[in-house]
Amino acid sequence: MTHYSTVTLWLVILVIGIGTFALRFSLIALSDRADRLPESVQRALRFIPPAAFAAIAAPAFLVQAGSIDVTFGNLRLIAGLIAAAVAWKTKSVLWTILSGMIVLWLLQAVAG
Repeated sequence: MTHYSTVTLWLVILVIGIGTFALRFSLIALSDRADRLPESVQRALRFIPPAAFAAIAAPAFLVQAGSIDVTFGNLRLIAGLIAAAVAWKTKSVLWTILSGMIVLWLLQAVAG
């Protein structure tokens, strides 16, 4: 295993931090120009937040014990589907989170 010095480690952390800041700041600095983007690009940009959320959330719902599980034994998937239905019906983040967590807790209590 390669041994890195503390200075090298902090240098890497600093470079990554500066890179992250530069990317985020560039988006903020250019945000006043967003209305000048073509309509097709503006439409496409609206899909980024749901796509990012799906990429983060899907493994939590679909992967159990290292493999994909889409059975009724996957309690997180069932709770997630119910929470998605609540989100669609109510359009409320609070009710979506509460319903998903309550359903998951109840299913876990019943399943043991």
